[in-house]
Amino acid sequence: MGEDLLWKITKGDKVDLKKYDPAYVAPSIKREEVDMQLARLGAELGELQELLAAARHHSILMVLQGMDTSGKDGTISHVFAQVNPQACKVNAFKIPTPEEAAHDFLWRVHKVTPEKGVLGIFNRSHYEDVLVVRVHNLVSEDVWSRRYKDINHFEKLLTENNTIVLKFFLHISQEEQTERLRARINEKDKAWKISTSDFSERKYWDEYQKAYEDALSKCGTDDAPWYIVPANHKWYRNLAIAQTLVETMRTYKDDWKAELEARGRNELESLQQLRARKEVTDL
Repeated sequence: MGEDLLWKITKGDKVDLKKYDPAYVAPSIKREEVDMQLARLGAELGELQELLAAARHHSILMVLQGMDTSGKDGTISHVFAQVNPQACKVNAFKIPTPEEAAHDFLWRVHKVTPEKGVLGIFNRSHYEDVLVVRVHNLVSEDVWSRRYKDINHFEKLLTENNTIVLKFFLHISQEEQTERLRARINEKDKAWKISTSDFSERKYWDEYQKAYEDALSKCGTDDAPWYIVPANHKWYRNLAIAQTLVETMRTYKDDWKAELEARGRNELESLQQLRARKEVTDL
């Protein structure tokens, strides 16, 4: 099960990130088998996404958060390699534009949540407004501390309207981040990834860890759980997320197929009625 590969955080859980090993690998996982497992999961994800898109009864919102270099972009490119881009939307959230900053903090997020039938991915998200704004004192504690409740209400609204919400925190160690930043400096084919902010933000590591602990603890709910993903090993990160996503979608497979079968029966009945009235030409 996917939850054996990572840690699920729901209502009432108190998170201390020091207790979660970012280099963890489940004993059942063999590295030499992972590529084949990912290929199988990718194929199944493609099939499940086709049912999701056709049934148009649910949408999926997958949130990716993590420290710089934790692998949000890499997760998207590897886990979703076999999905149909027509029913998959990715949104990345940077510094708010003047228009976005003139609205409430959820405005820019809510307007791009996935519609029914769509698998939506947020590369960073509304959680930036209880993370970076907190660490850098961009708003007062009185403001950002109220946002946890707003976020929970927002995600509750989404789930009540048939959005399946999955939130993944890509958990890496400070040492692993150091190695990845060094690679970007030393390897020419990775130099384009260099951002000065990645280096300047490192001095706030402890503050970010505390901010993440509060976000995970206060906004992990039964309907919109957080998953802490051991992300020091990129291959393991991809497997854990792919398996969790596929296993979640499997639980809806029968409902989606039933929806499509019912729709097919209705269409056949309509066609028979048209034939009876000789309003269509038989093939």
